[in-house]
Amino acid sequence: MDWRLELVQVPVSDVDRAKAFSTQKAGFTADHDHRVSDEIRFVQLTPPGSSCSIALGTGLNGMTPGSVEGLQLVVSDIEAARAELLERGVEVSDVQHFDWGSFVFFSDPDGNGWAVQQLPSRG
Repeated sequence: MDWRLELVQVPVSDVDRAKAFSTQKAGFTADHDHRVSDEIRFVQLTPPGSSCSIALGTGLNGMTPGSVEGLQLVVSDIEAARAELLERGVEVSDVQHFDWGSFVFFSDPDGNGWAVQQLPSRG
């Protein structure tokens, strides 16, 4: 049996602003945007090539907006990923190189923390 993580909730204060940032600046695909009721709105967004999506919305959880850290995307070319984020208007860190990979970091408008990693070559 496979146990796949396919959806992670990210708490935000303004769903429309977070959706715009995720699609226009981070380049995610908007999969769903449903208003279930006056109290519940569910937005699902997926990074390109990922089998795991994020959920934004209202009435989904009790987490504080901006409280999530350590969301991590993995790419094959960290320099190209950083350049793409900068081109889209994201404030992103310089590339940091470690034995376990190269990273850049950015935050969404609420302050949720994202890391982008290029894994080291296994050769």
